[in-house]
Amino acid sequence: MDFLRPASWEEALAAKAEHPTAVPIAGGTDVMVEINFDHRRPEYLLDLNRIGELSEWEVGQENVRLGASVPYSSIMEHLRTELPGLALASHTVASPQIRNRGGVGGNLGTASPAGDAHPALLAADCEVEAESVRGTRLIPIDAFYTGVKRNALEPDELIRAVHIRKADGPQQYSKVGTRNAMVIAVCAFGIALHPETRTVRTGIGSAAPTPVRAKEAEAFLNAALDEGGFWENGKIITPAIAKQFAALASGACNPIDDVRGTAKYRRHAVGIMARRTLGWTWEQYRGAGRTLEGAA
Repeated sequence: MDFLRPASWEEALAAKAEHPTAVPIAGGTDVMVEINFDHRRPEYLLDLNRIGELSEWEVGQENVRLGASVPYSSIMEHLRTELPGLALASHTVASPQIRNRGGVGGNLGTASPAGDAHPALLAADCEVEAESVRGTRLIPIDAFYTGVKRNALEPDELIRAVHIRKADGPQQYSKVGTRNAMVIAVCAFGIALHPETRTVRTGIGSAAPTPVRAKEAEAFLNAALDEGGFWENGKIITPAIAKQFAALASGACNPIDDVRGTAKYRRHAVGIMARRTLGWTWEQYRGAGRTLEGAA
């Protein structure tokens, strides 16, 4: 196994172009586990730790440009207001040591359906900035996951950053695990209210071959909130609406039985998390959150 250690982003792109099979490593929280258990034995490792810009972020008017290697601990400390769902998800990642090393770029590159960041990214809406010596492109998050641990990156591309929509309303994240820390999700659920567009987005983790959105649940809830004037009047969402939203979210799952949980349990748990997180976010919106959009 050869170790490539570029000193700049340009050198990293050149190395990836010359060695398309090279596996990028930054935090190493996924890659090193696979290597240590002999699940992967790449010909080349591409170390990105010398490239400081990957650990930087920029808050714009509408989006946050989050460098691929910004650690979860920095998201928790500095971006809780702009990216509340992702900050909550970051709290559930492994241990403090791993939160200080791992970043969203690694989650996206590995593309495991159990990656903790994915539900929050899907719910918030974002684009993945991918770059090669051929140029740069932005990949919508809905098109990024292509299969079990597969993504839309070309062999010569690297993830440079993620452009995440800043929160314009409440967001929540919930995760089920076999213990409180250092655990892979049995399943996870993220939700984001977008009062500016009067829409709700969701994200589901570890309950399908890829991270997915509960699109039928979103469509149902968007219609129900619009027809009932909920965005304007701030009424409590009725139990019937919440129950149907939860059922549709559960139906969006396509889980498997494994050592962490059964498919039946995962579907059930996703429905419970959908109902609870909807209640939490809507209560936030009815309070401080409702002032963000047309409450008068």
